[in-house]
Amino acid sequence: MKNYPLSVQIWIVFAIITLSISILLSLLLPITLRSFFTREIYATIDSAQDLIFNQFNSQVYRDYLGSEFFGDGKQKLEDIRTVNHFIIYPDDNSVVINFPISKEFLLGVKAASDIQKSNSEEYSGMLNGEKVFYIITKGKALGRDAFLVSFMGDSYREDLVRTLFRRLVIIVLLVFVFSWIPALLLSNYLTKPLVDLERKVKKIADNQWEDKVELHRQDEIGKLGDSVEYLRNRLIRQDEAQQSFLQNVSHELKTPVMVIRSYSQAIVDGIYPKGDLKGSIEVIDKEAETLENKIKNLLYMTKLDYVSEYDKHMESFSLDLLIKEVIERFSLNRPDIQWNLDLKPTTIMGDMDQWKVVVENLLNNQLRYAKSEILISLKDNLLHFYNDGPHIDDNTLSNMFTKFNKGYKGEFGLGLAIVYKILQMHNSSISVRNEDLGVSFFIEIKTI
Repeated sequence: MKNYPLSVQIWIVFAIITLSISILLSLLLPITLRSFFTREIYATIDSAQDLIFNQFNSQVYRDYLGSEFFGDGKQKLEDIRTVNHFIIYPDDNSVVINFPISKEFLLGVKAASDIQKSNSEEYSGMLNGEKVFYIITKGKALGRDAFLVSFMGDSYREDLVRTLFRRLVIIVLLVFVFSWIPALLLSNYLTKPLVDLERKVKKIADNQWEDKVELHRQDEIGKLGDSVEYLRNRLIRQDEAQQSFLQNVSHELKTPVMVIRSYSQAIVDGIYPKGDLKGSIEVIDKEAETLENKIKNLLYMTKLDYVSEYDKHMESFSLDLLIKEVIERFSLNRPDIQWNLDLKPTTIMGDMDQWKVVVENLLNNQLRYAKSEILISLKDNLLHFYNDGPHIDDNTLSNMFTKFNKGYKGEFGLGLAIVYKILQMHNSSISVRNEDLGVSFFIEIKTI
């Protein structure tokens, strides 16, 4: 059904609901109606019997009946809504009746009256091939003990049931046939914003995201539209960041390449820009190293995107020892720096190689900007890096760890973006703030 248009799906749902209700009513309604009308029939018979006994108790009615009550000219008893009556006198087993009745039915009524213990009992039986409901009541008729038998045929009840059921079937059929109208209106109400949303999503997929996604609804469809609009804005920002990144990358990679090429060409021509061959070769080597680091960072960022989805290598290791190991290697680059360490023994669960990259990138950042002091502390699951270098401007501070973002002082680099990505993969977080003198980085660590 999911392959049909939404309007057809809604109509099918309407039809199924209507059909289910119809089947349920067709099963329950006849039973319910028959039970209800059966009680109504017995109530009608009971009311008719009360009237008959009241007439028997009337002196006028007794004088009117006279001695001919049992004769050929016997008066037909009063009927109420097709209720028929006859009397059985148990003392001589005589029957007062003014209409033909089957012998089998009469014998069955007499047998029931003989064993009846209560004053009045309800019965059902067959008379001339039709089901009838009757009540046998003990009482006095013209001063004699008698059984008043009153009955009604089942045709009255069945006619009512059939009439109501036919009308119900007609109503259900009409609802079933015309249910496509509300289904069409409902589907149009639901599909119109979805069709508009589909059109805009296709434009977004084609990098045409100028049109805003505004559905002006508060329901689930409206929330879906808001999510798509949020996605559109994120894609716009990411596209702008990528464009900026490509420009920065091209500029940063082009600079060392140009230096390498110009120095190489000069050496080929017998010219040494740095005065001698060794000094010129050292410049080429330094620029090649810079180029290598930039390319390595780009590749590592791509690798992290893959690792975060497919390959996670987690192990338990001592973070304080890892930090000391990295410091031993990096401290030689700046012998003028004063190192203040406060590293408490801390064991964490994670990828040790990735955490080493985190520490290396942060230390490299500290060494680049520190004037004379670097402080590193590790306690209570909080890793703190501090350097006494210059403050970071507010705009750069808020985008410090954004992918494809320039570093502060306008320098290109992915080091802090890599740090942020790795910490995110380890359910940890990093923040940065300017101190009165210098800059601090804080890492909240998730331990084992």
